[in-house]
Amino acid sequence: MNASHHGSRDPSWVALAAHRAWLDAEGGRLLRFGTAAAPAAGAGFAWLDASGTPDPAPGVHLWITARMAHVYALAHLRGRPGAGPLADRGLAALDGPLRDAEHGGWYPAIPEPGKPSDGRKTAYGHAFVLLAAASLTVAGRAGAKALLADACDVMESRFWDDRRGWVRESWDRAWQEPEAYLGANANMHAVEAFLAAADATGDGVWRDRALRIAEFFVDHVARSQWWRVPEHFSADGHIVPEYHDANRADPFRPYGTTPGHALEWARLLLNLEAALPDPPNWLAEAARWLFVVAVGAGWDADGQPGFVYTVDHDDRPVVRARMHWVIAEAICSAAALHRRTGDLVYEHWYRTWWDYCAQYVIDEHDGSWHHELDADNRPASTVWAGKPDIYHAYQATLLPQLPLAGSAAGAVRDAASGGEAA
Repeated sequence: MNASHHGSRDPSWVALAAHRAWLDAEGGRLLRFGTAAAPAAGAGFAWLDASGTPDPAPGVHLWITARMAHVYALAHLRGRPGAGPLADRGLAALDGPLRDAEHGGWYPAIPEPGKPSDGRKTAYGHAFVLLAAASLTVAGRAGAKALLADACDVMESRFWDDRRGWVRESWDRAWQEPEAYLGANANMHAVEAFLAAADATGDGVWRDRALRIAEFFVDHVARSQWWRVPEHFSADGHIVPEYHDANRADPFRPYGTTPGHALEWARLLLNLEAALPDPPNWLAEAARWLFVVAVGAGWDADGQPGFVYTVDHDDRPVVRARMHWVIAEAICSAAALHRRTGDLVYEHWYRTWWDYCAQYVIDEHDGSWHHELDADNRPASTVWAGKPDIYHAYQATLLPQLPLAGSAAGAVRDAASGGEAA
């Protein structure tokens, strides 16, 4: 890829006031859509169907409530009236019905009011609790510091494996049985959460831990796999290439590799680089390679516009559905690499993917973004039903406007105190 392929040297979209106004308008539209998910204080954020109506069938999920609390904390930091109280609803649920008062940590879900799930406690869900608590703390919401302290303690005592430098995948409710599995996805989101925790607490140990995770999954494993990021590992860190061969379209642990996660990793590596006082050179190098390989393997891979959900170990498409979160992370990754390098090729991709979103993904009729499209870019629901949350889409409207930093909340806070405009 090189800049000559697009031939455009007009100003970067992100530098244009009109484009930033469009991003803010789209972000505001997403925030309005999400308000329907918080019908009752302290109950957590509901799963929304395709029209934006709360769907009681899936119950209240930890990851959704934490993500939405994080999003509305960011919106509050940016001065959006009404966002703070919505963030507080998420905080109240995390500090209330979703918290396991008996054994510590947080339940994965509440399938029915008053009846929390007895399912496994996951690093994925707890990473989002930590992220939300950090953003709420930076936003100055009452009770957030205590929630953050608890989230840090649980993450450190239950999930962080200091000997190996990664987070354990999951435990049973009573913290007696760890899962015999290691996932790159949970560790990737731990990097995001650890950077946010460092910004909220000022404790650099969280940045060091984020670097250790990235060193294993990216600098060691992905580098050895020609910059593909394997998703599934044994508990001791060996790749399990055929994991979920019988359930290839799993929404959280799909078979093969996921180009969207490589793009997300690329952006997070640049956040990590910006956060560290003395970052290693490989972070930016890896971000560029992950981007190149993910675009080559995932974009237009089957002859249709869009990123396929997964590819096999030879980069052949496996699940051809298009997920909204993948294009959102592609946008964020392109924006981050353009800001980091100034290379016009990333501006080209940034524009290309927003054009794709406008044509296929943004739902102007019912609101939010279609969470899944089929291989012909028509709304579908084979992997995801409805529009559960706005986390990825909202960040796609926000992160391109922010300087590279450890966390979005920290970047907004620093901009408001006299740094670069947010």
